[in-house]
Parts: sequence; C-alpha cells; structure tokens
Amino acid sequence: MSHPSAHPRAHASAQDHAVLAAYGWDADWQAAYDRAIADPATAGPDPLPGRVVRVDRGRCDLVTPAGTLRADTEFVVPRDPMRVVCTGDWAVVDADGAPPYVRTLLPRRTAFARSTSSKRSEGQVLAANVDHALIAVSLGAELDLGRIERFISLAWSSGAQPLLALTKADLVPDAVTVGHLLADAETAAPGVQVLPVSAETGQGIDVLAAGLAGGTTALLGQSGAGKSTLANALLGRRAQTVQAIRDRDGKGRHTTTTRNLLPLPMQLGGGVLIDTPGLRGVGLWDAEEGLGQAFSEIEQLAAECRFQDCAHREEPGCAVLAAVEDGTLPGRRLDSYRKLLRENARLAARTDARLRAEQRRVFKQRQALGRHMSERKRGRRG
Repeated sequence: MSHPSAHPRAHASAQDHAVLAAYGWDADWQAAYDRAIADPATAGPDPLPGRVVRVDRGRCDLVTPAGTLRADTEFVVPRDPMRVVCTGDWAVVDADGAPPYVRTLLPRRTAFARSTSSKRSEGQVLAANVDHALIAVSLGAELDLGRIERFISLAWSSGAQPLLALTKADLVPDAVTVGHLLADAETAAPGVQVLPVSAETGQGIDVLAAGLAGGTTALLGQSGAGKSTLANALLGRRAQTVQAIRDRDGKGRHTTTTRNLLPLPMQLGGGVLIDTPGLRGVGLWDAEEGLGQAFSEIEQLAAECRFQDCAHREEPGCAVLAAVEDGTLPGRRLDSYRKLLRENARLAARTDARLRAEQRRVFKQRQALGRHMSERKRGRRG
C-alpha cells in the first residue's frame, strides 16, 4: 500500500508553500493533497499541487511550485457539468507529461453556481473555493433590487460571504441620493455589507479591499456594472481591459471573456480575485438555503405564524402578512421571495426529472448489455 511520503513532492517545501500560500494554500489543502496522491495511479509519476487560474478549450493554466503550467484536462472530464474544472479549483497536476495533465481535483470547499439557460436543467460553476462573492451593481442605471436579491441568494447558497459594491458612485449627483440608493440596496441584502464605490475617484476602494484581504473573491455582475474597472482598482494595476458604455442604451460590452484568477496586492492584505464575464442571466441553482438567508427577516417572521405550513397569503394569524400590513416588511420583498421560491422549486423538480431520466437510461443500457451477454452465452452452448 502506497503512502503520500512515497512521492518526492508529497509535501511542499517552505519555498513552495510561500508560492502557493499567496493563492490560498493552507494546511487543510496540504492534507487534501496528501490524501489525493496516496494512490500513484491517480496522481501520476510526478505530482504537483496547483490552483487553476484560467480554463480555456480543454486546457487550463495553474500556478504551481514549478511556476505556471498549462495542463490538459482530459483526465477530469466528468458527465456532471457541476464537476468540470473551474477557475479557483485546487488540483493535482502530473508535471511529467507533455503537456502536463490535471489528474484529479481536490474537493471543493465552496462553489458559486447558477442554472444554465438550456432546457437540460444543468448547473454551471462560475468560481470554485470562494470566500467572498463580490457583487457589482452600477449606480449609473436604475437599481434592480430583484436582481440584487437573486445574486445574494446564490452567494449565500455557494457558502461564500456576499458583499455588494454599488459601483460608479461618482455618477450620482449628490450624497443624499447616494444615501437613498444605499438604503434601498441594504433592504434587498440584509446582513450583507453594502458599499458605494467609485474606481474613478477611489471612493470606498480601500474599505472594500480591507474586507476582501487574504481570501479568494469572485467578482460578479452584469455587463456594464464596472467590474473590470473595479478589478483594476482593487489590483492596483490595469489587468483587465475596460470598454466604453454603449451610447444607445447605456449598457456595457463584454470585456472579460474568461474567468481569471489574479493576485491582490500584498500591501492591501493579499488574497486573490476571480473576475468573471458579465452575466446576462442569473438562474437559481439549489438555492433554498441561500434564499432563507437572503430573506432572513421573512423566515424569522414566518416562525411566528399561527400555522407551521402558512403560505403567507390569506391565513389567519400570519405574522408575515401582518408585517406587510403595518409597513414593517415591504410588500415588494414578499413578492420577490415568493417568485424566487417558485423558480427554485420548478428547477428542483426539473432537475429531479432529468436525474431520473438519466438513471433510467443507464438502467436500460445495463439491461441491454445483460441480455446481449446472456444471448452470447446461450449461443456458445448451442
């Protein structure tokens, strides 16, 4: 039986650890790596730990103790789209290959996922092993509180801590208006830090950077939300291309086309930033727990309802409806909560149906193979 120490690279040296630590490597990742390379057949002859900084066309770039490697992902192409290699993953790389190969992924701690727009009811992981989900919303357009609630629900569901950055604050003419917009956003994101920021003037950037220091942050938002400009401000350099807003509709163009993992300045506390492409659609994915946190005040009120299965519509003794009636709870919040719950339930039902169909397909394949083998045996006997 093999043991992790059988590999010369089983334990990263102090120098190797320093290289990886800047990208989030710690004792728990080392332990996960040791377990992963316990089987040389899985790890390959020359294993290295690495973090995926970019995925592109069946290959990925990883930062490793040997430098940045471009590796093939052929060994890690699962049927489940939720398990494909993603920016932010930690992996075991076989550095002996030409090209190197990603042999296995270390178990994810968190994953920010959404449902795809396809009819196959599949999820898509946008970033892996994320500590903070930084959601950029532009103050250069009317605040879409429903979209904020959707992003916040997905962020809580991922296991990451959401933060909300109200970008382009310099476009708002006065501080009073900024204050009103901030208050509206805070009602849509209870328990979440909300910061008005401006990459142009530097407003709020230092406070935001301090909140992200030392961890992995996924930067998310629609095109035109100022994500690339905000990323450059946090990175302290022009790492991402910025394009002008379209004149005809005020919307942004897609400037980030891949998910890139970039180190944040050590003088601001370090950590890494995953900049993602602008999202047109943000479908919920397994978001029941996240919805409970995003609408925590409704969940708390529901515990006071007379009936445990209260639907908060016409039932007597409904604490939620009472809060709407007396103005404690905005009716818009309850409508949004109901809408997102329905969407999540529909997706769960469709996903279950897809899984059942896949199980039936596999079962029929096995049945057909069994019949084929039985017929071959009977043919030999005859």
